[in-house]
Amino acid sequence: MRGLFVLFSVAAGLSVANIYYAQPLLDQISLSLGISHAAIGVAITLTQIGYAFGLFFLVPLGDILNRRWLISSHLGLSSVMLLFVATSSNSWVLLGALIGVGLLAVVIQTLVAYATTLSSPEHAGRAVGTVTSGVILGILLSRTVAGVISDALGWRAVYLFSAACTFLMSLLLFKLLPQRDEKTVLPYFELLKSTVMIFLDEPLLRLRASFCFLIFATFSCFWTPLVLPLSAPPFMFSHTQIGLFGLAGAVGALIATKAGRLTDKGLGNEATGVSFFLLTLSWLLISRLYSSIAVLVVGVILMDLAIQAIHVTNQGMILKLRPGSQSRIVATYMIFYSLGSGVGAITSTMIYSAFGWMGVCILGSVFSSFGFLLWLAHAGLRLTKASE
Repeated sequence: MRGLFVLFSVAAGLSVANIYYAQPLLDQISLSLGISHAAIGVAITLTQIGYAFGLFFLVPLGDILNRRWLISSHLGLSSVMLLFVATSSNSWVLLGALIGVGLLAVVIQTLVAYATTLSSPEHAGRAVGTVTSGVILGILLSRTVAGVISDALGWRAVYLFSAACTFLMSLLLFKLLPQRDEKTVLPYFELLKSTVMIFLDEPLLRLRASFCFLIFATFSCFWTPLVLPLSAPPFMFSHTQIGLFGLAGAVGALIATKAGRLTDKGLGNEATGVSFFLLTLSWLLISRLYSSIAVLVVGVILMDLAIQAIHVTNQGMILKLRPGSQSRIVATYMIFYSLGSGVGAITSTMIYSAFGWMGVCILGSVFSSFGFLLWLAHAGLRLTKASE
């Protein structure tokens, strides 16, 4: 089963990378298709909108449909959308295909939920950690892969490469996944209604979704504007060089996969508090960008370690709430990922334009500190109830 979870991790990494390939390629895409720099940014927004719709309308299907067919079909259709992106001749085809890429990339969350159902309850956190590591690595390494391939072969080659890998993964998972899958019998619209009700009825899910919003607002606050100072004097780094910073984040993300084991041992709350403290601390190092690249790299490792640890812990805890409802639970949780990523991206670029890199660091530390304070408030409430 461990090997299957590693394969899930690879599939999740491939899928989430499809969302983020465009970020370092916007200048090449705009030049190739004659789209202005002011307008090309909508490509990122539309991809995230597609992802948000997929979270609510597609991911809950994992609780009522056979996941073998669902996962394989999502990956197969994703490869088609990627081909449309790679061969697009105008902005309308490109943007429409990117919406499709975002919509179908939610197969990631179906994989996470499925890993929980396939694992034993005492090892659910470890399974989530394994699969989720692929998500974070996919986000971080997408910049590296896109930078290297685009510098050598152009931006279209990035999407052709990903289309081929995604299609092969769809065939492999269809062959390896169990043919039978126990399902809840529920009409589709009742399924969507129950998704909302689960969120309203579960305080732990609402708390962990709030943590999710804050960590991914922090994550996006750093990675979205990073290209701006690094591509300008005194650095003048290329796409490939900037993409290499994703490798530093990947180191931290890999270390943090062990957080799932802490959740299995009942130490999820403690791991969350320590991680939020480290996340806040990381911004002190990240703020040294113009003084030392080496210190920045250490800060990146620490930041992604903390974010991944909280994310793994969050999912390890919430996916144990209601057996048979894992897809709906992860769908509502990940909507806050999209919201946090969007808020972090918009606010950080605005702050950078007005106040430079130090303004971005202050904003990121505010997101991180608020998460730590929210955790402290919740921990204090738990202690108060325990003493009564």
